[in-house]
Amino acid sequence: MAQLWGGRFTKETDKLVYNFNASISFDQKFYKEDINGSMAHVKMLGKVGILTEQEVEAILKTLQEILEEVESGKLEITDEYEDIHSFVEANLIDRLGDTGKKLHTGRSRNDQVALDMRLYTRNQVQEMDAELKKLLETILSIMKENTDTIMPGFTHLQKAQPITLAHHMGAYFEMFKRDRLRLHDIYERMNYCPLGSGALAGTTYPLDRDYTAELLGFYGPTLNSMDGVSDRDYLIEFLSALSTVMMHLSRFSEEVIIWNSNEYQFVEIDDAYSTGSSIMPQKKNPDIAELVRGKTGRVYGALMSILTTMKGIPLAYNKDMQEDKELSFDAMDTAKGCVALFNGMLATMRFNKDRMEKSASHGFTNATDAADYLVKHGVPFRDAHGIVGQIVLYCIDKGIAIDDMSLEELKAISPVFEEDIYDAISMETCVNTRCTIGAPSKASMEKVIAVCESYLAEN
Repeated sequence: MAQLWGGRFTKETDKLVYNFNASISFDQKFYKEDINGSMAHVKMLGKVGILTEQEVEAILKTLQEILEEVESGKLEITDEYEDIHSFVEANLIDRLGDTGKKLHTGRSRNDQVALDMRLYTRNQVQEMDAELKKLLETILSIMKENTDTIMPGFTHLQKAQPITLAHHMGAYFEMFKRDRLRLHDIYERMNYCPLGSGALAGTTYPLDRDYTAELLGFYGPTLNSMDGVSDRDYLIEFLSALSTVMMHLSRFSEEVIIWNSNEYQFVEIDDAYSTGSSIMPQKKNPDIAELVRGKTGRVYGALMSILTTMKGIPLAYNKDMQEDKELSFDAMDTAKGCVALFNGMLATMRFNKDRMEKSASHGFTNATDAADYLVKHGVPFRDAHGIVGQIVLYCIDKGIAIDDMSLEELKAISPVFEEDIYDAISMETCVNTRCTIGAPSKASMEKVIAVCESYLAEN
């Protein structure tokens, strides 16, 4: 078909060049944003007197029909058109003739695509925020049910000190809460309307950009037309935020994978989120967690792509910027799907609480508390550290936990130990004497859980 810009050219574009240049295969994704943007533009053209009331009414009615027919499947978006803008405008002209040709008055495809991408990304920011809130609600539910569920805390993948499952989950609550805060910041910065920037230098038509911005839910118009058509900072920020979300999901997935292993057996993943082996009947694989971990690189790739695309582009619009879409759309869909699937897996996961507590007690996670006991009884810390080191070696040799040693065995290493050592190094004492805010004690966690509940209620 003839392009909307064909008047300057004396022969048709080479087919290979046309296909290389076309974006309809991916930018059709924001047909709704394109039509909604056109509706706002038309209303504004009517408000300032560029279009008559009858023209505005006819164009709006026809644009609504096109939108409904696309959504119902009656009207198919095909590669007969170069891009989604051409598709919408060509169908409008087919139905309205010369009136349809007035749609593009005072507008360029440059500010049109800038608007569409911003509207689409803004919607995606809100959708991702909603998915993260659901995940936070699941995490908080697990926290509330597990303030007494003791498990080992790790450093270097070595058992370090006893904590609770609520405390461990609380760390991820903080991560995903920060992710939501980042999304909020991005929304606040990006929510300004580029429509009316024209190709790069605005227009001679008396457009009311404030009105258009208001109709589309923006805080106001962008203040520089060159920046308006060439800014993709908001997209880079969003992909960066999605990369951080995926990093957090990947860390969480790695732990689920470890906890699901035969050696740990901390969790039982629901059958709906697991698969078996085609040859080994005993296998139950954590496929969702592994795929989330794997898809993280895919989202990182989209971020690196847009950063690389934008790094050498002079003002204002350049065709390179068409490359802001395909990988970005994929990353948005991927990250959103990963959050939803991970949430489903987490919500249906069963925690083997006895196994977790046994792992904590047999991992010498109370060694620090044994040293603290000695310090409180007058032993210098460095000496206490050495004494408990001897105790750990003794237990390893005997295949027992510190709690399993008799008082005589303990006194043989240090006469300072008394009967109260057993209470001092019990898992419950080790956890619940850590009472500072942010620590794993039940009292501390209940305060934090109340803060988390308030946060979700308010946000």
